[in-house]
Amino acid sequence: MAWMCSGRTNKELIQKMLDANLVKSERVGAAMKATDRAAYVRYKEDAYVDSPQSIGYAATISAPHMHAHAAEYLLPYLFPGAKVLDVGSGSGYTAAIFHRLVSSEGKKGLVVGIEHIPELTEWSVANLKADGLGKALEDGEIVMWAGDGRKGDLERGPFNAIHVGAASPHLPQELVDQLAKPGRMFIPVGTNEQAVIQVDKDEDGKVTQKELFGVRYVPLTDRAKQWTH
Repeated sequence: MAWMCSGRTNKELIQKMLDANLVKSERVGAAMKATDRAAYVRYKEDAYVDSPQSIGYAATISAPHMHAHAAEYLLPYLFPGAKVLDVGSGSGYTAAIFHRLVSSEGKKGLVVGIEHIPELTEWSVANLKADGLGKALEDGEIVMWAGDGRKGDLERGPFNAIHVGAASPHLPQELVDQLAKPGRMFIPVGTNEQAVIQVDKDEDGKVTQKELFGVRYVPLTDRAKQWTH
């Protein structure tokens, strides 16, 4: 499917994903069309190929269809004014998409990106500015910081939606605790075998889990284990 969804431009890539039903919602399609993937990758010539790409420091940016899946599954909680936590925010691509889903002229949301490689955090801020989101950073609608995403962000939580961009060996309780009531988390879990788990918390705080599909992500770990150079 990946080769079928490559495009010459960002809009062509996303439109092909819409046509192939990899992107199901017009809202997600519009947010992804507005977020030029070329601003968030190292190798610009492959920006519009539906495949993962290395961004350095033993980290990757996932294939666009995986970001689409994440946005689609979290979409009921990505409403204007919502608060989103993006763990393992990497190049800033998903933070940009989430921002465009939760902030509008009438109501401003909050997207917090946490990445434990400071160099990637700095790069992601530069990428977001290059994508026209400098004012959103200045206004505090997007916050990117270097830290251990497995611990979340107690100060800015709870979050309506939490996206985790790397595979955790188990479900981090601290992130579950920081889900709003109601709230939803999209997280790859596992080591040798991985699957995306949808974690829902209802209005009463009851937590349920649902396995969505198998995946292969880089592990959610600490900085020393990921990058020791």
